[in-house]
Amino acid sequence: MAKKDYYEILGVGRDADEREIKKAYKRLAMKFHPDKNQDDKANAEEKFKEIKEAYEVLTDAQKRASYDQYGHAAFEQGAGGGGGGGFGGFGGADFGDIFNEFFGGGGRGQQQTASRGNDLQVTITLTLDEAAKGISKEIKVPTLVECDVCHGVGTEKPSDVSTCPTCHGAGVVQMRQGFFAVQQECPTCHGRGKVVKNPCKKCHGDGRVEKTKTLSVSIPAGVDTGNRIRLSGEGEAGQNGAPAGDLYVQVQVKQHAIFERDGNNLHCEVPINIVMASLGGEVQVPTLDGKVSLKIPAETQTGKVLRLREKGIRSLRGSAIGDLYCHIILETPVNLTARQKELLTELGETLNSDKGSKHNPKAKSFFDKVKKFF
Repeated sequence: MAKKDYYEILGVGRDADEREIKKAYKRLAMKFHPDKNQDDKANAEEKFKEIKEAYEVLTDAQKRASYDQYGHAAFEQGAGGGGGGGFGGFGGADFGDIFNEFFGGGGRGQQQTASRGNDLQVTITLTLDEAAKGISKEIKVPTLVECDVCHGVGTEKPSDVSTCPTCHGAGVVQMRQGFFAVQQECPTCHGRGKVVKNPCKKCHGDGRVEKTKTLSVSIPAGVDTGNRIRLSGEGEAGQNGAPAGDLYVQVQVKQHAIFERDGNNLHCEVPINIVMASLGGEVQVPTLDGKVSLKIPAETQTGKVLRLREKGIRSLRGSAIGDLYCHIILETPVNLTARQKELLTELGETLNSDKGSKHNPKAKSFFDKVKKFF
């Protein structure tokens, strides 16, 4: 059966602004809320879902534009603006949420749900080698865990736990003025719905105690500063039987003495002397897997970059391996002996006398530009 037009469902025109749409939605939500139609609840729920679906589309600028252009087809699988099976969430309307939005409280006085434990975060510092290859590390986490005396109940005897006489187990109390209701946390049980007599001496009735626990964390190869690892259920213990929160391990990689990381690639400086730079040769350079030979071409200039393939870091989310880029630095010799100075002097003389410009093309180009400048 074809769906009704969203504008018709809310009773507004196609040029209606957001304020008009919200006003119409509020009026219809009050009229067709299932809790106000107990004698025809099934039909009321169906009508309410239609109203909520229309409201969610027409108050979202992007969804409304798609709907105006394509109609309901916009939200069907593979259609014009919707894609991915539509926007979702229409079928399971939460009627309590609607009342909370407009009236500040639910219409059914449901008991407050158990409180999930808080998520925690710790930072772990790794060397570059550990981050590149992966490692298992032990960490200490200060947290709240379930009390081992009362097992989270808050009292040593189950019979000491009774339903709160103020809210009758709902965890909330309501103040009504006609149709409208304001809901707030019960002042007696503080939202728990239960009253504990003779609270546990170890946890003082909270059901949780502070403890520093030791966990083993498996760090995958390829992590970098800023990556987070999630350990499900290792956060703070929940209350009233609720699940524990999660623990997030934030990765921090220390600066390396030789390598500089750029994604999965590594960079390092390789100093060579004037003889190797002129004649070429091989030099041993470090990698994360040990030393390898790097071939230096003859007549290499300072600043030249030579690449060693797949000597970088393996990708965290794939099998690709980065490269190692070696930046050549020509080192001027120091602490020369008399004989070494004599040899360099002779070399310099031959370079200058034998049409030196062909031996020093960069110098010739520079001084030619200087002459033109002046």
